[in-house]
Amino acid sequence: MSAGKTVTYKEVLAEYPDTEKIKFCFECGICTASCPMAELLKGEYNPRNILEKIFLNIEEAFVLDEIWLCAWCYRCYRHCPQALKPPEIFLYTRKFAIKAGRTQAFENAIKKIVKVSPIPLVTICACFHPERAGLDLSKVIKKAEKMRDEFVQEKKRKIKAEPAKKKVAVIGSGPAGLTVAHDLTLKNYEVTIFEAMKEPGGMLRKCLPTYRLPRELLDMDIQALKDLGVKIKTGVVVGKDVDFSNLGDLGYDATFVGVGANKGQHLKIVGVDLEGVVHALDFLWMFNSGVEPNVRGKRVAIIGGGNVAVDSARTAIKHGAKEATIFYRRSREEMPANPWEVKEAEDEGAKIEFLVSPKRILGDNKGVSAVEFDRMKLGELDETGRRKPIPIEGSGFVKEADMVVLAIGEVPDLYFLPKEIELNEDGTICVNPLTMETTLEGVFAGGDAVTGPASIIEAICAGRIAAFSIDCYLKSWV
Repeated sequence: MSAGKTVTYKEVLAEYPDTEKIKFCFECGICTASCPMAELLKGEYNPRNILEKIFLNIEEAFVLDEIWLCAWCYRCYRHCPQALKPPEIFLYTRKFAIKAGRTQAFENAIKKIVKVSPIPLVTICACFHPERAGLDLSKVIKKAEKMRDEFVQEKKRKIKAEPAKKKVAVIGSGPAGLTVAHDLTLKNYEVTIFEAMKEPGGMLRKCLPTYRLPRELLDMDIQALKDLGVKIKTGVVVGKDVDFSNLGDLGYDATFVGVGANKGQHLKIVGVDLEGVVHALDFLWMFNSGVEPNVRGKRVAIIGGGNVAVDSARTAIKHGAKEATIFYRRSREEMPANPWEVKEAEDEGAKIEFLVSPKRILGDNKGVSAVEFDRMKLGELDETGRRKPIPIEGSGFVKEADMVVLAIGEVPDLYFLPKEIELNEDGTICVNPLTMETTLEGVFAGGDAVTGPASIIEAICAGRIAAFSIDCYLKSWV
């Protein structure tokens, strides 16, 4: 296809047959209502409208920067009554736009991402994935970096040179905390982030594999925030080095809790204490911190079905594992991991066994040797809205393994919070969804500490709401 050639909907359909499902769209608007990018861009992004344009006249869709602004969270797909997959439909539309030489819209999309995200290089690389459409990611990052630096300088000129209004403490330097710090600094508050690790970045640094997020991009984005005036104190554990209840005495007028879901859940079966059994967050952190476990030539069994399980499998494969198999107790349709990440994992050699659940881990004083599983069938819907897995009697089987990675869910570690802050039954922080305020006045929370494991964009969105609410709260003092 030569540059500028007209493209038809039928050509896209031939490349990606699922696009035909657009004609069954109810136009219910659920995709837009559930989209964090639509929330961040406030009227400048509407997935439902893009789908309509692709169906009616795809040439009109090519000139929209919106086709480049999907952050691959798949919330639209999970809520769609017709099970449309807008991220993948948009991907094939982008591919045809590139073939047709229509890339100007992407330049405009970069500008919007830089303006809406406090960590634009991170989000472009880890969320928007322009390389999936065939673009050179390194060139995209260079453009975004230049735009970000110009934007930072513009922001600095707008920050008033008068004393800061008030002081705000932010606990945790993940995407939610960085967003709160960024937005409130622009409003002339003195913001200090307290980070327990030696380097800032929270779960972005701790658990996101480097193949998904090169650390130099994270460092550059964080340095830009420091240049803006954000203060970050690393190696400070709130609850140990600083008492949460003393933050007010230290002069902080409001607090934001954004510690992420930083603790792996326990699996209550025999054998979890054997040598070679490791929680997924610890497994990923060992690779990211340079203390790499030896997986070369080993058979690695990953228990779970979320993004952390997929990241663990891909990491094991990339570091020489003989095989990495994900064992998930429901079907592919119920798997909570990002479908595209699952596809990439399978393309790289990871295997997935569905409808299986671990019964016990086998081994001796030398470590793990195998895992015993039961096969499952799906019953009625449970409280999560998914069909409940039920063991099939007499279906047990054994799978040999040299290492077992437990990726059955993550929860926040909130031991440091006072009892006045109410928690939900699942261990997350209870907040007012409109303001992100907790049950303790002046304390706000957001990100995975509130929702459980979610996407980077969702954490940024929560941080933006919280920053607005903190500003309103502190203005009410005047």
